[in-house]
Amino acid sequence: MRNHPKKITCALDLFYRGVSTRKVQEHFKAFYPHNSDHTSVLKWIRKYSIMISKFTDNLYLNIGQEIQIDEMEYHRRKFYNKKGVDKNWFIDSIDTKTRFMVSSGYVKTRKQKDLKFVLSKAKQKTGEQVKTVTSDGLLAYPNAIKKVYGFSNKTHKLNVIHNQVNASKGEGFNIMIERLHNSIRERTKTFRGFHGSVESANAIMKGYEIFYNFIRKHQSIKRCPYELAISELKLNSENKWMELIKMANG
Repeated sequence: MRNHPKKITCALDLFYRGVSTRKVQEHFKAFYPHNSDHTSVLKWIRKYSIMISKFTDNLYLNIGQEIQIDEMEYHRRKFYNKKGVDKNWFIDSIDTKTRFMVSSGYVKTRKQKDLKFVLSKAKQKTGEQVKTVTSDGLLAYPNAIKKVYGFSNKTHKLNVIHNQVNASKGEGFNIMIERLHNSIRERTKTFRGFHGSVESANAIMKGYEIFYNFIRKHQSIKRCPYELAISELKLNSENKWMELIKMANG
């Protein structure tokens, strides 16, 4: 890239800490003689989020026995400066022990195939460690979990426990993933919806997954979730974005 690596990684960090791309541009204007347009900042976010995620998505996790999975509704404008929005979903899962966001996907629907996609990525990264999958009352979950984790003909039960919690029936909430979603909403509420393609929105959300797991210290565990889930991974510098990009390119 023509821009300095520190400038690019600074842009990523500022964005995921809540600064808009236009305000990142204004910030750089005061410190760099050749300023970058806010659209360039967005391109960096998309490019390097996907680059890093290709590395981090292949890391094996050491987690607890329960993951929670849930969905968040989002609206996406198909084109800039034109009317018409699509209702989409961000589906994600979290390990209740390490607080690691295990898998995620920004998708058009929350049908069985979409849930299966996120669950399959979780199983790929955790193997046989998961014993309980906790979800809300969405009817597509039982079959999606059955497809991914399997069914025993001997016991006539799923190979994992499906703990389905229906908040509308007064059964409570899945606290861990609700806290995660509060953090995500805090950042995405200023977006006023996503613009462009599903792939673009997914790239931005993959960047948040990286920020949550590897950059931002979790208040409850007093460290980044990766330090518990991937203890052999060592990120030694203050600029963890830069380290992750180098590892992704290594």
